[in-house]
Amino acid sequence: MRFEMRCLGEGGEITTIVQEASNMEAAQSQARQQGYRVLKTTVRREWGGFRWGGAQKFPLGQFSQELLTLLEAGLSIVESIETLKEKEGRAEHQRLLGLIVDALYEGQSFSQALEGFPQTFTPLYVATIRASERTGDLPESLSRYVAYQAQLDIVRKKIVAAAIYPVLLAAVGSLVIVFLLVYVVPRFARIFEDMGGRVPFMSQLLIRWGALVHDHGWLMLFGMTAFCTLMGFWLTRPSVQRAIFDWVSSLPAIGERFRMYELARFYRTVGMLLRGGMPIMVSLVMTGDLLRGPLRQRLSTASASVREGVPLSVAMAASGLTTPVSLRMLRVGERTGQMGEMMERIARFYDDEVARWVEWFVRLFEPLLMAFIGLAIGVIVVLMYFPIFELAGSIQ
Repeated sequence: MRFEMRCLGEGGEITTIVQEASNMEAAQSQARQQGYRVLKTTVRREWGGFRWGGAQKFPLGQFSQELLTLLEAGLSIVESIETLKEKEGRAEHQRLLGLIVDALYEGQSFSQALEGFPQTFTPLYVATIRASERTGDLPESLSRYVAYQAQLDIVRKKIVAAAIYPVLLAAVGSLVIVFLLVYVVPRFARIFEDMGGRVPFMSQLLIRWGALVHDHGWLMLFGMTAFCTLMGFWLTRPSVQRAIFDWVSSLPAIGERFRMYELARFYRTVGMLLRGGMPIMVSLVMTGDLLRGPLRQRLSTASASVREGVPLSVAMAASGLTTPVSLRMLRVGERTGQMGEMMERIARFYDDEVARWVEWFVRLFEPLLMAFIGLAIGVIVVLMYFPIFELAGSIQ
């Protein structure tokens, strides 16, 4: 939940901030940790999953990239964050960076300072920074995290780009069908009203639909608007999204690709943590949230086996978290001691396979979608003109 709080700042100014937390007490506690005195707290209004107004999300990827650039230029961590604070244009983000600087001046480590803001810096990010503090190579860990985010974005953009044209085609086709049914058919209905029983049965149904739209058009428009609004609200519920995801994941071919996409994220994240110096058990536990439902349960089983001394490749294979290719690569990683790098290679292999499947699916789906839309439009047009063909035939 998101909470809007009217607060008193350290300088005596009154400001409004937005915090995301599980309850009101947690939100107020986060605000007090940031140096605010809470005056009033209200639940932020949301509708259908869309938030009106409010603060922008902290750009973690951009922050990491800019921090990496400043560190590589020779600035210390405190100087780098102070520089980012000075260039930040949003007051809320500027205050967050200022609190991190204050924590560093108090003697806290960088990971401890970030840990005080769990809504902004994820446990994965904090763990990456903490691992770099052990090795003394913060720029390398930041570089690895930036590359990790960039690779995730590349895969996501490929999927989105592949879906744009089918979605656009379906939207345009739907608008054409709605235009024919709502605007064109009612006008044809008036023309054929005096033809009576000579109109074919299917054309009569179409004409009755046109008369219904003509007589109750505004009421039908209101009903469709209400239906679409309720559907939009329903589809944004987390429980509904989980149910849809579980159903799609159960489909034979598509479900396997969903599983592969999840495993790619899992392997890439574990590989990044291992290369950063994190122990294997800690890495497995921290990345468990990246997997859903059955896969998460399988990971718990594999983690328990690894804790008992079973090799990682054996435990992952026994839990169904590998393919023949990834299993062999895991065994190579165990022999060479380069498990982190090998897991990132497995993730790249999965990403390439998912990208190839998405491209193949889109190439198959687009002509099928075009054929369906064309058939629907053609049927409507033929049913509209069929009475005219009948009338012309009777006159001859």
